[in-house]
Amino acid sequence: MAAGISCSAQDACYSRLDQDTLTIGNQFIERKFIWNKGNVITHSLSDKKGRKVWLNKLKSPDFYIQAGTETQNGQYEVLVKKDNTIHISSQETIISFSIGALDVKRVYRINAQSASIAGETYLKGQLSGISGGQQANAADQKNIEFADDMKVNSSATVLDQLKLDGYHWQVKAVEFFDVTDWNNNLVLENKFIPYRKKGYRGNLLFAHNQEKEAGFFFLKEAPASSVQLAYGGQDFTTEFGHFAVNGLGLSAKDIRADEWRKAYTVVLGVYSGKEFNQLQALRGYQKTIRKNESQRDEMVMMNTWGDRSQDAKVKEKFSLLELEAAAKLGITHFQIDDGWQQGKSPNSALAKGSFKNIWDNPNYWKPDTAKYPTGLGPVVKRGKALGIEICLWFNPSIQQDYADWEKDASAMVELYRMYGIRTFKIDGLSIPNKQSEINLTKMFNRALSETENQAVFNLDATAGRRGGYHLFTEYGNIFLENRYTDWQNYYPYWTLRNLWQLSKYVPPEKLQIEFLNKWRNTDKYGQDPFAPSDYTFEYLFAITMAAQPLAWFEGTGLPKEALQLGELIAKYKKVQHDFHQGTILPIGDEPSGKSWTGFQSLLKDRGYLMVFRENNSDATGILETWLPEKVKIQLKPLLGRGKAMIQTTGRKGALKVVLPAINDFVMYSYTILK
Repeated sequence: MAAGISCSAQDACYSRLDQDTLTIGNQFIERKFIWNKGNVITHSLSDKKGRKVWLNKLKSPDFYIQAGTETQNGQYEVLVKKDNTIHISSQETIISFSIGALDVKRVYRINAQSASIAGETYLKGQLSGISGGQQANAADQKNIEFADDMKVNSSATVLDQLKLDGYHWQVKAVEFFDVTDWNNNLVLENKFIPYRKKGYRGNLLFAHNQEKEAGFFFLKEAPASSVQLAYGGQDFTTEFGHFAVNGLGLSAKDIRADEWRKAYTVVLGVYSGKEFNQLQALRGYQKTIRKNESQRDEMVMMNTWGDRSQDAKVKEKFSLLELEAAAKLGITHFQIDDGWQQGKSPNSALAKGSFKNIWDNPNYWKPDTAKYPTGLGPVVKRGKALGIEICLWFNPSIQQDYADWEKDASAMVELYRMYGIRTFKIDGLSIPNKQSEINLTKMFNRALSETENQAVFNLDATAGRRGGYHLFTEYGNIFLENRYTDWQNYYPYWTLRNLWQLSKYVPPEKLQIEFLNKWRNTDKYGQDPFAPSDYTFEYLFAITMAAQPLAWFEGTGLPKEALQLGELIAKYKKVQHDFHQGTILPIGDEPSGKSWTGFQSLLKDRGYLMVFRENNSDATGILETWLPEKVKIQLKPLLGRGKAMIQTTGRKGALKVVLPAINDFVMYSYTILK
C-alpha cells in the first residue's frame, strides 16, 4: 500500500504511506509511524532544523482506549484545507480503524509555518467503558526491591504518547485557571524530574532533555484541568522518558453509534535549544490557530459595564454620548453590554430577568424598542462617522445543552446583516457535557460561515465551565476578568501580573485586559499605596498594551483630564498590530507593585520592549530579556518616557533602563545592530 500527497510545493507539508511506514512532516518537524493496520505506533520524531531525531521505544500504539481487541479496517487519506481569512492552509492526514465495536478516526493536522503536528481523535460506535481514574497513591505502593516491583498498572486512556531514551529530562507541567471572578492566580508551574509513574495536571507539558539540549511539548487543547469533561484527575503521566497525554474529554456514554464525537486535541511540537526556543515553538503553533487581521482582530474597546450601572443607563441617548467620549479617547470598538436587547437578563438592574427558555420570547435578541425606538441604526451610523465599530453582548440560550444553537447563531447573523455588527461578547456559558460543547461549536461555526468569517467573539472567562485559554481560540479573543473599584478588587499590578504570567504560554494579543476609571471610589481604597488613583491614567492603559486594551468604564463618567489619554492611544494604534505580530513574552521580574517588569515582542532582528517601573526605589532597572547575550541593540522610545540609546546586552540578555519616576513606563522599538 503506497500513497502520498503534499500541501503544495511552496507549503512543503507532506504525508506518505509506503508499505508499513507513515511519514508526516514539513521543513521543521517529521513524525514517522509504523502503520500497524491504522492504529499507528510512533517510530521516530525529528526536529529537522535542530537535526535531532528521537526514537520511540514503545511497541504499543500511540492511542490507547481499551485492551485486548484487534485493530481492523485501517484506512488512510489526505486532505488539503485551503487558506481563508481565519485559517492558514493545512494538510490533514486522516487515519481510521476499528477496535471491536468502536470506530476510531485520527486526524494529524500540519501547516507549513510551525514545528508542530496537531492530533485530533474522533470516536463512533460502542464502548463498554473508558479506562481512566486516579493514579495509585505512591504511599500505598510497596517497597521496591525487585524489578517486578516497579511495574505500575497502565490502564488510563492515552491520547498520545512517546517513550524516549535518557534519564536526564527536565519537565514542566503548566496548569491554568479561569473562572476569574473567583481566581486571581491563573498560572501554576510544576517543574520536576520524571521518575516512577505519576500523573500531572495542566494543558501544557514541556519535556527538555539535558543531554541533547532539545525536547518537545504537548499542548492539550481543552478547558482548564479543573473544568474539563470526564476528567480522571490528570492530563499527563510520566515515567522516566515515557510521556503520555490522558483524558479524552469524553465518557463512554458520550459515544454515539451514528455520529463522530471528538476528544480533546493534542499538539506535539519540537525544538532545540533553551527555554526561549521551547516557548517560540509553542507560540509558533498558537499563532497559526487564527490569523490576526488588523481590521478585524485589533481593538481598543470600551465597554460600559465596569462602572457598575449594569443596564440602568443603556439606551440610545446614552450610547450616542458614550460614542462622543470614546472618539475623544481614540476608542476603536464600543460594546453595549447587557441591556441593549428586549429580553431581560438576571443581571438587569431594571427587572428580574432570566436566561431560562430565552426563545419563548422570539424578540429576546432584538433591540429594546423602549431604549432604541428606531433600532440600533442611529448608534451604528454615528459610530461609523466617528470611526468606531459597534459591538454587542450576547448570552447563548443554555437549556437542553444549547439545543437552540441555530436560533442563537441566526440572531447574531441577523444583527450582522442589518447593522454590520460582527463582534459579540459571549457570556453566561456553561459547558457541563459533550453535547453542550458540540452545539456551541456549531453555533460559532454557523455564525462565522454566514458572516464571511467576519464574526469575532470575545469569550468571557470570568465564571462557569467555559473554554479556558486553549479551547475555542480560533473564534476570537478572551475577555479575561471583571475587576471593579466599587468592590476594591481592581489593583493595577494584579492586572499586570495576570497578563505577565499568562503571556508566557498564551498569546497576550488574544486577551482583553481592562483599565478602569481611576477617579471613581477613591475613598474605598483609603491610604492604600497600590490604589488605582496613585497611577497615571496613561500607566493604567499601558498595562493593557501587550493585549487588546479594554476601557472598562463609562466614557461619560470620566473627568476632562482623562481625555488627554487620547494622545497616547493614537500613538499606540500606529504600532499595535506590528507589536502584536511578534512573539510577546514576559521580561524582568514578576509584577508585585514594586518590580521592574515588562514585555518583549520578538520579530526578526527587531522588536519592541515594554518596561514598567513599579513603586521601586531604584531609578535604574536591569531586566533580563529574551535577547541573546553580548549583542548590540539600538533602542528608540515610542511611548511613555525613556531615552534613545545603544546598549550591549548582558547576562541572560539583560538591559538597563532608566525611568526617573515611580509607576512609569516606556515602550521601545529595538533593532539588533550587525
